[in-house]
Amino acid sequence: MKKVFLAILFPLLANAQCNEESSKAFQDQLNKEYADEKESPLKKEDLQHFKGLDFYDINGDFCVEAKLKLTPNEKQFVMPTSGGRKPLYVKYGELHFELQGKRCKLNIYRNIELSKMEKYKNHLFLPFTDLTSGVESYGGGRYIDLETTDKDTMIIDFNQAYNPYCAYNEGYSCPIPPKENDLLVEVRAGVKKFHD
Repeated sequence: MKKVFLAILFPLLANAQCNEESSKAFQDQLNKEYADEKESPLKKEDLQHFKGLDFYDINGDFCVEAKLKLTPNEKQFVMPTSGGRKPLYVKYGELHFELQGKRCKLNIYRNIELSKMEKYKNHLFLPFTDLTSGVESYGGGRYIDLETTDKDTMIIDFNQAYNPYCAYNEGYSCPIPPKENDLLVEVRAGVKKFHD
């Protein structure tokens, strides 16, 4: 019954930029996938009544340019999950930015197995929690998908933050955001918690 969580909204998010159009396209794509019985993580009873996910209003203040500090000598580690899976990740770098007037830092990761696949060789994983977690957004945190770059900056569009599949169905095994990726700000952007 336990399902593997490999939902990656890639390549739609890979080249995310700070504009309302890309965030709206993200929301439309996510709703389309969740309404599709073959792709949706929703339980059958929830899918029957699904009208769309609950998003915060798109807000350009939550799309930031972050300074990327690579961390090339990190060791692989097992990222804890909500189930029995033990996926290997490696810290790819640190993203330093300002949000809501506060200096913030998030670690960004690379999934070892995914990085061996041509389709996902440039994929990066940004899991995080914030002060909305467990209140307005899912308590287990949210994710953003990014892509490697040769620049020393990276765009983080929190309007494209999405819930792990575990937010909708406990049958999935999802990575738990590391404690160091807990932001002490309210990220009122992206997907809100699921109301079934």
